[in-house]
Formats: sequence, C-alpha cells, structure tokens
Amino acid sequence: MDRVLVSACLAGRPVRYDGRARPVGDALLDRWRAEGRLVVHCPEVAGGLPVPRPPAEIEPGATAADVLAGRARILTPAGDDVTAYFTAGARAALAFARDRGVAVAVLKESSPSCGLREVYDGTFSGRRRPGPGVTAHLLAGHGIAVFTEHDLAAADARLRGAGR
Repeated sequence: MDRVLVSACLAGRPVRYDGRARPVGDALLDRWRAEGRLVVHCPEVAGGLPVPRPPAEIEPGATAADVLAGRARILTPAGDDVTAYFTAGARAALAFARDRGVAVAVLKESSPSCGLREVYDGTFSGRRRPGPGVTAHLLAGHGIAVFTEHDLAAADARLRGAGR
C-alpha cells in the first residue's frame, strides 16, 4: 500500500520554528490515517533543529538545488548558518519516505524545507519567491509526488492512480 508523508506541523504537531502547529483539518487526512497510509515527519526536527528555533530562509538569489549542492546556505536573521540541519533533514525525510513506501508527500508551503511552489526570499521581509524548499526538491527529484496543504484532492487523485 502506498503511503502519504505529511509535514508534522500539518498533522497538528507543534514542531514549527515558532513552536506551533499548522493543522489541516480535512477528511482526506482522516481517511489516509484510517487506511494506515499516513506517515508524519518533520525534516527540520529530524535534521537536528530544536523547537522553537529562529526562523531560517534560503539566502537571496539561491535555490534549493544550490543548497543541496553546497553552493548556497540557509541562514537565520542573525546570520547563523543552519544549512547542515536542513540538508540532513531533507536526506532523513527521503530515507524515511523510502523506508515506509511513500508515493505522495503533502508538505507545508513556503517553508525552506517543505515549500513546493514558493519559499521566503531570504530577506526576512515576508516576501516570497518561486521555487521549492530543500526537502520538497529532494523528494520530487527521487520520484515522490509532492503537493502542498492546498492540494489535498490532487494528492489523493495521484495516490489513487499510483495504487493501481
């Protein structure tokens, strides 16, 4: 049975940088849980970051691919380099997903780890730019279909198609 990896914050776990959750109340999550498909994971915590922690953003002008290739960093507002935690977390998420038969991932949009279509722009101004976070990029690059919390119906359609 194909499984669905869901960002822990979306599943109601208080693991975000600010110590809070961003739970998504949806019948699809409940159904996936009842079917035994749901697996919950936070790449940032798996990579060794504490809760709470300072916010972090991919440096301006850089991409998730740059970060994973060692050409760019993820920084806090104070300038602390937390790249190693994010890359370790992305690799841990990929290993976690592979070990559990994950076909689909539903990740938190805008996160430097889990963002799919956009991430914050690296200036800590609240502005966003197009592009994925490091975990979303790594998972997608290894054949896992990645969706945001806004695309649950599409994730379910993909899951149902993958199970055939």
